[in-house]
Amino acid sequence: MMSGGGYSALDDPKASGSVPAATGPDPQAIKFTDSNLQTFPPSDTRGKISGAYRPPTDADDTFSSKAGGGGGGGGGGSDDAAQGGWFRMFSVAAYKPYFDVDTSDVVERIWESVFPFRGTFTEKTSEKPDLYGPFWTCTTLIFVAASIATFVTYLSHKWHKKEWTYDINLVTWSAGLFYGYVTFVPLGLYVILKYFSAPAGLVQLWCLYGYSLFVFIPASLLSIVPIEIFRWVIAGVAGFMSATFVAVNLRAHILNSGERWFLIVAGIFLLQLGLAVLLKLYLFTITV
Repeated sequence: MMSGGGYSALDDPKASGSVPAATGPDPQAIKFTDSNLQTFPPSDTRGKISGAYRPPTDADDTFSSKAGGGGGGGGGGSDDAAQGGWFRMFSVAAYKPYFDVDTSDVVERIWESVFPFRGTFTEKTSEKPDLYGPFWTCTTLIFVAASIATFVTYLSHKWHKKEWTYDINLVTWSAGLFYGYVTFVPLGLYVILKYFSAPAGLVQLWCLYGYSLFVFIPASLLSIVPIEIFRWVIAGVAGFMSATFVAVNLRAHILNSGERWFLIVAGIFLLQLGLAVLLKLYLFTITV
């Protein structure tokens, strides 16, 4: 036994009451794998939860699906997720992606509406329909039609040396007519196509009908010409082009509705022509 510094130690490890020293191979160090739990969201999400924002799809994305194609929806979705999707329709953020469109895209889609017999509009907008172009097309038409009608009325009164007063109702009536038409007519057509089990998407119907009104803008400008028969011809041609644009682009989907597809096509034509007649009668029929 040795002593030092007030403490004593046993030289013999086998002595009674002592603790034997550990012998054997050196202990292995435990290694911990790297974890990304300290970062949120994790860098490797593997398709679970991602911080990236994805634009919402159409309420019914079967509009661009081929006839007879199987749907990819599964029956295992929760009701809470479905309700959350429908509640998002009443938020501004849900429609933000539909206004995220380039100028070149809007110009190309307007150009498509000028040539109604191509029938490629739905193919080009199936992946990314927009509401920006339809909104501004409709808004521009409202002010152009009201302004041209006011100007034509003013010239007519001055020509006949009659007193002229500005009619503010031209703007309000035009807004109610065109905004209401481009909103509720596609909505009604959506319900009808759904009833006949024809594929239809509400947002793309709004997009299609919004761009179909563009042809009425140059028609309104040409209505300055003070010839009554010429104005009727312009209104008829504009209505025919607009109706053809809608019908041709909906042809493949209307045919899926069965034997009554002709009634749907006739309804589309009559409504578009009726819009042209209302535009002519109310805005460009001058009475002095």
